[in-house]
Amino acid sequence: MTDPDTADRAREGGGGGGGHWPPGAQILWRYRENAGERFHICRPVTVVEDTPELLAVWLAPGTECVKPVLADGTPVHLEPLATRYTKPRAVQRDRWFGTGVLKLARPGDPWSVWLFWEQGWRFKNWYVNLEQPRERWAGGVDSEDHFLDICVYEDRSWSWRDEDEFAEAQRAGLMDAGQAGRVREAGRRAVAHIAEWGAPFADGWQDWRPDPTWTIPSLPDNWDRTPAHVS
Repeated sequence: MTDPDTADRAREGGGGGGGHWPPGAQILWRYRENAGERFHICRPVTVVEDTPELLAVWLAPGTECVKPVLADGTPVHLEPLATRYTKPRAVQRDRWFGTGVLKLARPGDPWSVWLFWEQGWRFKNWYVNLEQPRERWAGGVDSEDHFLDICVYEDRSWSWRDEDEFAEAQRAGLMDAGQAGRVREAGRRAVAHIAEWGAPFADGWQDWRPDPTWTIPSLPDNWDRTPAHVS
């Protein structure tokens, strides 16, 4: 991976030389912890497309990532919901197993759209991940996950996901009523966008495949550094 600290200052709608990352560039997709400043999720990804309208990146199978765990190493999803967001946490390096994920994000949208496949490239579903609009910097994009998500299927049906986690996060003080209301409103906007069935759902991304010459990005030792410039 190119040292992001030597890259040009990122700008909204672009990052890297010339204002946009070229296809094949390797960047970081990171999330800050909720109600905190530290990064607790980091995923090295490869740029598929970067334009003023869309950033598309590929998270390849086997990529070394950083994920949150409980302080004793217990996976977060194995902890009962009532204490999932109150017990002390740490971060852990791990690999992205299973099939890869294509992530699509439009500048300013409070969500990104992920595409999942089964083995053999059988398309599974889209996943609308509600999150803070991404901040771009020389080495990638930073956001904060907002718990609530939406699954979208090829028959144009959809369903809410993780409503229980969204509610528990509010009880645990990770999100106040004002922010929760804004997230709900973002979800309603996303549902309206799904109903229109425009980009990216109608754009044929299900048939996209990664360039076979791409290498898997590496996870840098300073994956959690604070960017010198953020836009």
